[in-house]
Amino acid sequence: MNVAIFGRKVNKENAQYYSELLKIFKEFGWNPIFHDSLKEKLIKKIGISDTCDTFSSHKDFESGIDLSLSIGGDGTFIQNVKFVRSSEVPVLGINSGRLGFLANISKEHIESAMELVQKKEFVHQKRSLIRVETDRNIFGDDNIAFNEVTLQKKDSASMITVHASLEEKYLNSYWADGLIVSTPSGSTAYNLSCGGPIVTPGCQVHILTPIAPHNLNVRPMVVPDHMPIKLEIEGRNRTYLMSLDGRSLTIKQNEEVIVRKADYMINVIKFEENNFLDTIRNKMFWGTDKRN
Repeated sequence: MNVAIFGRKVNKENAQYYSELLKIFKEFGWNPIFHDSLKEKLIKKIGISDTCDTFSSHKDFESGIDLSLSIGGDGTFIQNVKFVRSSEVPVLGINSGRLGFLANISKEHIESAMELVQKKEFVHQKRSLIRVETDRNIFGDDNIAFNEVTLQKKDSASMITVHASLEEKYLNSYWADGLIVSTPSGSTAYNLSCGGPIVTPGCQVHILTPIAPHNLNVRPMVVPDHMPIKLEIEGRNRTYLMSLDGRSLTIKQNEEVIVRKADYMINVIKFEENNFLDTIRNKMFWGTDKRN
């Protein structure tokens, strides 16, 4: 089996997990394929062979890769998804960071997780993505977001107004610091920090969550993801920020933004004993109050 491995950092804390992973691969007869920049770091840190296979773009996933593995936090997982794209290669995240809703396999359970993968004792959980279209096509063909798209002001200037329409029908004008349109996967990211709801994966919805709205009666809204969302910004400045999973570019005032569900989904590997509800409960310490 060919396994693509993606990671952004190799340090004293996580180098041992790469070593453990490669030892398991050798036992299973799996072939590791490293992201090219990760390979250079691993050569220096743990002395892997210079002849190891590498990948550098999403085109390398079109054939010959059976599994995509990320080592890091949720940010690393999302960046890894940008290589996978529409290839349907299943993705698994090992959490060497702090929280980890997406990369939710703890570093202590690497061996048991790999054994389950070898036995094919897992399911593919489909995760939807967002596709963004703008007048100037500012994101080019990298216009897909796994978590969210955000429109917001550039600095500490006055609030902005984001006009939102749902399937060509006017919804609301959000007077706020910005607006988040989130996938169910992104519901536990920026959306959660801004008071939006947690949505279980598999729900076919998008979430509209205002950032620090001026009107207290404006609340997050959950809408069907088959309906395109049209957004326009109005304010005192000429330019604003639009972010896709943290990648930010400048957008002009009144430039039309269309948000749609992407035409493909990501296969995330899930194990029976490591489901979304367990992850949420454990990560957020629900039920730990001894008075319950």
